[in-house]
Amino acid sequence: MQKQFKQYLQSVLFIFDLFTLSVTFILSYLLYQKSIDIYQGNYYLIFWVFVNVLWIIISFLNGNYFEKTIIHFEDYTKKSIQVFIIWVVCILFVLLLLEKIYLSKYFVMTYFLLMGIGIMLNRFIYLGIRNFYKHTDHLFKNVLILGYNDTALKLASYFEEESININLKGFIEDKMNVNELTPYPIFSERKNVLKIANELNVEEIYTTLNPDQNDFITWLIDNADKNCIRIKIVPNLSYFFSKPVVVDYLRDLPILSPRNEPLEDVGNRVKKRFLDLIISTLVIIFILSWMIPIIGLLIIIESRGPVFFIQRRTGKNNHPFNCLKFRSMHVNHYADRVQAKKNDSRITKIGKILRQTSLDEFPQFINVFRGEMSLVGPRPHMIKHTDEYSQIVDRFMLRHFSKPGITGWAQINGYRGEITDPKQIRLRVSNDIWYLENWNVWLDIKIIFLTIYKVFKGDKNAY
Repeated sequence: MQKQFKQYLQSVLFIFDLFTLSVTFILSYLLYQKSIDIYQGNYYLIFWVFVNVLWIIISFLNGNYFEKTIIHFEDYTKKSIQVFIIWVVCILFVLLLLEKIYLSKYFVMTYFLLMGIGIMLNRFIYLGIRNFYKHTDHLFKNVLILGYNDTALKLASYFEEESININLKGFIEDKMNVNELTPYPIFSERKNVLKIANELNVEEIYTTLNPDQNDFITWLIDNADKNCIRIKIVPNLSYFFSKPVVVDYLRDLPILSPRNEPLEDVGNRVKKRFLDLIISTLVIIFILSWMIPIIGLLIIIESRGPVFFIQRRTGKNNHPFNCLKFRSMHVNHYADRVQAKKNDSRITKIGKILRQTSLDEFPQFINVFRGEMSLVGPRPHMIKHTDEYSQIVDRFMLRHFSKPGITGWAQINGYRGEITDPKQIRLRVSNDIWYLENWNVWLDIKIIFLTIYKVFKGDKNAY
């Protein structure tokens, strides 16, 4: 529905913003042209290319032009403000770093001001286009909904919220099946559906009655074509799924999935892996290169044993891997079976500091670099606990659809450390599944920053 129009609208809005970037740049340059040294012209050209590329990257990462965003004026405006603020901050940060590239501060401030005004004008132009499209007679469709049930009411509410060019004329249902009021007319009977549709100049009928359960729908599909009316079938899948399903196609076969998994998309996996590689590489080069020798020496001085504690843990798709940590305990035979407890006698003095500051987890950046883990994801459990928890939590294994992470949504919400109550693992799993179904790059960045904040603030469950 309206797919082509939405794609057209996405392209127009994107081009509008790029046009605004260039026009406001030119206006700002012309205003201060006399005070700009002719030899600095190349700097301004480079700056123009940079701000355009930066806007495209930030808009893409923030989903500024996604269909779900542009369909709602409030969401689109909110996203645009977020992109604009991040864009301005990034530009100022780069200009501060590159002190040798001189740009007129008055030019830069004027450019920011004009760009902010231009972006808001674009949003109101978009609102005008949307309203024009929605209220122009020859552009919107008259539709009817066949059936009066929960699915039909839900469909009507979605038309109100998300459809740009739909004019719902009402429902068609037999009188005996109508038990409540609705703001839309209810026409009867079902057998008169084509007659009513022709009288109301309806172009599409959405039926919430399944063809395999109602022979009348089969007849209607065959005869609607003769009346130049399109039939759309809205299957009721609530018997099988209690949440929205994801529909994909393999040629002509519809494939239904019970949950949305953004990381099933190759593009999203590439973005996540790119972030993992960049940050893990920087940490390995600039932090672990000196941290391992120093902490390793302190561990060896206090107790005999290896510097690293290597434990088999459950990874993506239930495949085990060797998880790395700085050793924080005396060597013991229970490490693979018994979780660390508060005031655990096995923990060394240096180990206590490492665990409270989460420094013991830093070697896992090597796991991230190797592709066994991600920066953000469900925390990996030892294999023994995976076997145990999967028996008491129904959807426990769903968390293994994603790579395990150094930190995760559950951890920043307080669900970390020792499990003493089945309720704790259920809440942890619930948070992990929410992350799996709602992943995006900005969520990962948010979790990373919140993790850093909690490390400095201190966590009562870090022991």
